[in-house]
Amino acid sequence: MLSSTILGYITFAYFASFILYLLMMVMGRDFLGRLATYVTFAGLTIQTFAIILRWVESYRLGIGHAPLSNLYESLIFFAWTIIFLYMIIELRTKTRTLGAFVTPLAFLALAYASFSPGMETHIQPLIPALKSNWLIAHVITCFFGYAAFGLSLALSIMYLIKRLENDQSKSIFLKLIPRPGILDELNYQMVIIGFLMLALGIITGAVWAHSAWGSYWTWDPKETWSLITWLVYASVIHSRMVRGWKGKKISILCIIGFCCVLFTYFGVNYLAGLHSYAK
Repeated sequence: MLSSTILGYITFAYFASFILYLLMMVMGRDFLGRLATYVTFAGLTIQTFAIILRWVESYRLGIGHAPLSNLYESLIFFAWTIIFLYMIIELRTKTRTLGAFVTPLAFLALAYASFSPGMETHIQPLIPALKSNWLIAHVITCFFGYAAFGLSLALSIMYLIKRLENDQSKSIFLKLIPRPGILDELNYQMVIIGFLMLALGIITGAVWAHSAWGSYWTWDPKETWSLITWLVYASVIHSRMVRGWKGKKISILCIIGFCCVLFTYFGVNYLAGLHSYAK
């Protein structure tokens, strides 16, 4: 389908963005950063068009639904939310160094979606459990939460790398990374956003589950690991607000949290449960 072809090409656009951001940090050339921003924004714009086109294509096939129903479509949307949030941060902070750590996440998500053997890229009819108006609300809130946690991961890695810098360091790469205090504050903001969005995702999912299966909560593997992930990030917020943790400890907790996100997203697909359709 045309939308799938376009999305396949966007994979290379985000890879090009990553290379340009990385070269900017290694060589210290600002024009490379500006070029990376243009390529990333162009990729986001074209990906938005491709998602809308896929939505239109589903109606042309007589099975119209939002392109959020299977693993392929969720990976596409995951990449979109990551880049969308990143572009907002770049516009707000006027710094491009985060792009070198964020664009690989979008590239890997799209590469897995577009080029993984056995990945179903064709538009398919919704199974009965997915035919609900709660689909869009549930998926959007969950994946904006995942995207915010992805940005938190990138900021945590940047913080740990920045700690390697000392007075004798001459690395342009390290000098271009923002100060630890800025990274720590941005990281905390992303955790708050992700925590709230995931909470909304769990709530909308519970309401959806009640309408589809007659129960708000069934301890399905996806539900259980979503709750575990939410509790991990709740501990991050608690540690910051109550215990005063900052910097390295929070960064390590955020990395652990994103590992939980990945298992919630991918790992539970190999466990039997009501969300097994995600395979």
